[in-house]
Amino acid sequence: MLTRHLRLPNVQLTISHSIHTSASRFLEQVAACESTHPISPLSGIPQFHHAGPTATMETHILPVDPNKLGKLNIRSSDDKDALVEDWDIQYEQGREWESLKRAAEELKETDTPVAFPTETVYGLGADATRSSAVRAIFAAKGRPADNPLIVHVHSIPQLRTLLLGENKTSDGVIDPIPEIYKPLIRMFWPGPLTIILPNPNGSVLAPEVTAGLDTFGARMPRSILSLALMRLADVPLAGPSANASTRPSPTAAEHVKDDLNGRIHTIIDGGPCEVGVESTVVDGLSNPPAVLRPGGVTVEQLRQCPGWENVVVGYKDKHEHDIKPRAPGMKYRHYSPKASVILYEAGAKIPGLSDILNPKKGYKSVGIIRTKTWPAALGLLIDSEHQTNGDSDPKGTGSESVARGLNSSLSNLLRSVIQHQIPHASQHYFQPPVGNRIPVWDIALGTSTEDVARGLFSALRELDKKGVEIILVEGIDDRVGDDIAAAVMNRLRKAAELRV
Repeated sequence: MLTRHLRLPNVQLTISHSIHTSASRFLEQVAACESTHPISPLSGIPQFHHAGPTATMETHILPVDPNKLGKLNIRSSDDKDALVEDWDIQYEQGREWESLKRAAEELKETDTPVAFPTETVYGLGADATRSSAVRAIFAAKGRPADNPLIVHVHSIPQLRTLLLGENKTSDGVIDPIPEIYKPLIRMFWPGPLTIILPNPNGSVLAPEVTAGLDTFGARMPRSILSLALMRLADVPLAGPSANASTRPSPTAAEHVKDDLNGRIHTIIDGGPCEVGVESTVVDGLSNPPAVLRPGGVTVEQLRQCPGWENVVVGYKDKHEHDIKPRAPGMKYRHYSPKASVILYEAGAKIPGLSDILNPKKGYKSVGIIRTKTWPAALGLLIDSEHQTNGDSDPKGTGSESVARGLNSSLSNLLRSVIQHQIPHASQHYFQPPVGNRIPVWDIALGTSTEDVARGLFSALRELDKKGVEIILVEGIDDRVGDDIAAAVMNRLRKAAELRV
């Protein structure tokens, strides 16, 4: 067995220690086709949990720099059943350790959820084995009770324990992880991929996690902070996105506080998320296997894995109201800012001044989200006054560029210590022929699909903070076999009130 000792701050010095292939990044929230394996029906009408009208908790943001946690040890194994390398951290005493330990104790000893960073979006975690803790997630978010939760694990042994149920030991028992998923786990974990698994008889999971299904979704996040938090708490985490239900998913700690301030105690701040949209969800229990939600692991990547050559697309770009959702995001409105969203599909005509100075609508403020081709402020004549709120054209850091070129499970862990930027808006003014000038907030996400995916939810939230009444969004082409683009457009189409 090989042990590698990685000092977290020395990210670039540890690149040569890569092990074997692992994978990609991106998104979360799904839409699906019918499955061929049985699903237990839910009885009754879906219920919505609501946070109380008076929130009295004091919410604290606890910054935790993964570079200052300590020494990360990754151990590879010749055991074919290992699937993913084992790891541990030799913690250093200090603020990071104390903050992470506090959050872990809160998860283990109370029912109050804790917000934590992952590579996709921030999650709202609670002990997945206790009903009272899981119900607190639904209450904090105002989430429908028939919307299942994804379970996050820190190791393969922890996943096997969940699959064994009351049979705590696998002695003499076949491996409970279905063979169909093992190539995916070896290739893509830890990372933004959720797999649908059978929920065993005598399951240790709280019934609220599965929403009455005989399956549950599980993933191992590519974030050393979330992995360390789960290991310290010694519990699997039920973890939907840490936003109020229907709101855009949070990709920074401040987004979580915007939505859940007063509803939870603790937000672990690990900086902006790497991916920016939720995980891909796949169902290997159906025949043929299906992608239930598009994300960072593409269909083409899946088809390169044994048993997944014929995987099909099983999601839609609209909400499926008359179904029992098998994964988050299939049934209910999601990703929506407070402002109205108008989505311009790729190739559509660039909006003009008449779209902004719409006399029927009487917009008092407008937001613009640009991607591939739109010019700044749509290239329209604008007032000369100009304000900038941060960097409206985010660029990756040198260490991020290095990490993007790596394709190993070791690099997956290294990526979790890289800090990313939040897109910010620049302010312009349009002067109508009559009346007061109209403020227009403009955000450029960048031209790469990865940058668009990472910044999408942040941009929607940023423009909400500016109080804009309408957001014009430049879509990207999702007909070119790019599943990340498909995931971006899947989210945007669900958020949009009008498509052009």
